[in-house]
Amino acid sequence: MSGRRHGLKNRFDRAASTSSENGDPPGSGAVADHVRDLLDKLQSDVPPEQIQRVLAAFLCGSKAHAGQTRLSGEPYITHPVAVASILADFHMDGDTIVAAILHDVLEDTDCTSDELEREFGPVVTKLVEGVTKLDQVRFASRQEANAESFRKMLLAMASDLRVILIKLADRLHNMRTLAAKDHASTRRIAMETLEIYAPIAQRLGMNLVKAELQDIGLRVLYPSRYRVIASCIRGVMGSRREAMRKIESAILQRLGDEGIPARIVSRIKSPWSIYVKMKTQHKSFKEVMDLFGFRIVTDTVPHCYQALGAVHALFKPMDGRFRDFIAIPKANGYQSLHTVLFGSFGAPIEIQIRTEEMDRVAERGIAAHWVYKTDGSQPNSAQARAHEWISGLASREATTDSAIEFIENVKVDLFPDEVYVFTPRGDILALPRNSTALDFAYAVHTDVGAHAVTARVDGQISSLRTCLQSGQNVEIVTAPSAQPKPEWLGFVVSGKARTAIRNYLKRLQHEDAVQFGHRMLDRELIIRSVSLDTIPTDALEGYLEEHHYQRLEALLADIALGQRMPGPVADHFAQLAGISAPGSVSPVSRETIAITGAERGVISFANCCLPVPGDTIFGYLSAGKGIVVHRLECPNAEELQRESERCLAIEWDRKVEGDYKVKLRIDVLNRPGVLATVAAALAETGTNIENVEYIERDFTASTLMFTIEVQNRIHLARVMRRVRHSAVVNAIHRDPF
Repeated sequence: MSGRRHGLKNRFDRAASTSSENGDPPGSGAVADHVRDLLDKLQSDVPPEQIQRVLAAFLCGSKAHAGQTRLSGEPYITHPVAVASILADFHMDGDTIVAAILHDVLEDTDCTSDELEREFGPVVTKLVEGVTKLDQVRFASRQEANAESFRKMLLAMASDLRVILIKLADRLHNMRTLAAKDHASTRRIAMETLEIYAPIAQRLGMNLVKAELQDIGLRVLYPSRYRVIASCIRGVMGSRREAMRKIESAILQRLGDEGIPARIVSRIKSPWSIYVKMKTQHKSFKEVMDLFGFRIVTDTVPHCYQALGAVHALFKPMDGRFRDFIAIPKANGYQSLHTVLFGSFGAPIEIQIRTEEMDRVAERGIAAHWVYKTDGSQPNSAQARAHEWISGLASREATTDSAIEFIENVKVDLFPDEVYVFTPRGDILALPRNSTALDFAYAVHTDVGAHAVTARVDGQISSLRTCLQSGQNVEIVTAPSAQPKPEWLGFVVSGKARTAIRNYLKRLQHEDAVQFGHRMLDRELIIRSVSLDTIPTDALEGYLEEHHYQRLEALLADIALGQRMPGPVADHFAQLAGISAPGSVSPVSRETIAITGAERGVISFANCCLPVPGDTIFGYLSAGKGIVVHRLECPNAEELQRESERCLAIEWDRKVEGDYKVKLRIDVLNRPGVLATVAAALAETGTNIENVEYIERDFTASTLMFTIEVQNRIHLARVMRRVRHSAVVNAIHRDPF
């Protein structure tokens, strides 16, 4: 070590040794130990001038946190120094190390952003501010996440990925020191870690961090299960250690004979991986076969493929267990060849083959070679993909009104099991598990998804809801007249597709709501001999401002969605126009509103009676839902019509669109094949069957309940007539009847 660095180290030691004089309790020698450990790690990566900034950050942080302790009794400064040390293990740059040491000063001390910027510059200050925002993130569970805080996390990550790296290091050290916390806190933190932070680490390719977070989380949440699995692993390792050494020796010998330079690292599945496999696949520990594996690390990509051939020649590969993540990297930038071989002791062995650079990326992800280094090198694949992912999330965040909806979409990205498919040009797209052809269309471009009508999968015409498999070639057929439909939300899985479809439907709903609200308000105004044109502009604007509406359209939309009743609004407008409103208006005297069924953003159809075109109907204004259409003979009609101000006189337009659900109660003979006979009769009428269930059954007869889709009452009558003529049918009724 140079004399200059000796001097820096001595200054660290002096600062650490005086921490107790600043109010820290006995035991501050731990500070010096943490500092020396950090300094040793920085020697090879950080130039002396940056080490001086790290020293200054330590002195600043030590002074700011003076008198503060952790629950363990250690001086608080030991925590940020330990966080910086974790990041030093990943060879992060000086700004990141400095920000890590100072990451709690804005929230927990009197230090201000201005003071930080004066001493350490704007980059460090922005990093500390970003981490401070993340420190306010609290997740009760994956289902009840604090969605607004998660948005803050996204924006902080989007501005500088180093923010989330500091937060992950902070979380890792907190997990390592959970023993000082009470039982409830440790379980909450462990659950939060497993459900949010470990998946983020995985999505960013930081497998070392992910694995340790998962391991500690399992140990805290399920200590008994962890002990059992760990004990089983030790037992299996003890009995097969010699066989593993022989296999490793044989692989090394074969690679040497082939002239392939390589090092081999033996590995065994982590307790978390084993636990998840046992839980999801309902297997016992003995049934988890691929416990053991080797990682072959070589110098070049051609040698990776040569090594693959060498090990396949040495041991028999298992059919269907080869994956090429070099040619098709995972979404987080991970690259490797995976194959499973039959080992000499009867158990399968997983082999991973990769280059040194791929190995660094696999373990450290976006931190493997930091993009902010000033050596002019390009970001690695993990960084490029992380930036692409974050940019995609940011664009979705900007177009998503609901924070809850946004985080629901993000969950798909955090828990991926990718499907890799090809575009007609040969490009590869990574999609979440269970993605459909429509997800693929939106992944290509939002406009392609919006105008999709069908797909060609491996040259065969397929529906948009077809689930895709890795390796398939997919082409989307579009039409200018096509547009997103509400039912699409029932089968797309990707966040991008769901966000785009919902945004379109919301826009459509707003347009429909404004138009329908206008018709409803006009109908009430006509009764009062008023029109919107007769209301003074100043008076109208005053009303809108008083009720917190920026535009008249927002009021009209609220009327259609049942948030405001059109009658009282019309009364108020009549007063603004200088006309006394009538005391009461009979619903019968109001003009009937015709509906086409295309106003699905404003109108819904009641499940209690399932109206179809041709039925006599009325509308009920339900707050937040808009107009719910009921049949006049609905079992709930009498009760609903007691609230006359919420009831609307509506009728079907001459031109009606769409398909409508109907329930049919069918009494049949209890014979083999009766269900197929009735279903075939329905199919002959071109009717789509949505659901079928047995609701009663005895030795001689059964009752079936079919939910079908029809266009109108004429179509329904034709369906019922055809089914009634089936030899196995005793009676058929529309439900409720």
